[in-house]
Amino acid sequence: MAQSTTRFHVVTGGPGSGKSTLLGALAGAGLSRTVEAGRAIIRDQVAIGGPALPWRDPAAFAEQMLAWDMRSHHMAQDLPGPVLFDRGVPDVLGYLDLCGLPVPAHMEAAACRFRYHPQVFIAPPWREIFHQDTERRQDFAEACRTYEAMARVYARLGYRLVELPRASVEERARFVRAHLGLASQLVL
Repeated sequence: MAQSTTRFHVVTGGPGSGKSTLLGALAGAGLSRTVEAGRAIIRDQVAIGGPALPWRDPAAFAEQMLAWDMRSHHMAQDLPGPVLFDRGVPDVLGYLDLCGLPVPAHMEAAACRFRYHPQVFIAPPWREIFHQDTERRQDFAEACRTYEAMARVYARLGYRLVELPRASVEERARFVRAHLGLASQLVL
């Protein structure tokens, strides 16, 4: 049985496209949000000398992300109002596709079971704001390929993609709030 809620809204896309910054601004304006799995897992795995890193063991990293995203979905049940997800379970499938790895049946089942609002926000690649850091080792070309992988997997799973504008954080936040029907309820 699928666990779906229309108040769970995913923001996906490639790395360095402003997703987390946007979600931080919306959280600052009072919306509930989740934290992206990838960066947290990388920090934890580096801290403990663990193997589940994208540059060491992409399949183990994907398993860690899946567990994190399913837990986030469960925990969001207790949050009020709309909840914004910094990536969702389908992102794990997109990641495996990007890596050229097969998607295990249990991950496909998770993407079918843990559902979100049918409309998914996708942040396009944006060279002007893209940068690398210790956790984001991908270059801009890989960021573009990640965007394409996420677009494919979400579309395949029946979600409608709504591309975020390449605009200021405030304009993006207004765009998301308007799509959520909250334009007049929140002020940044």
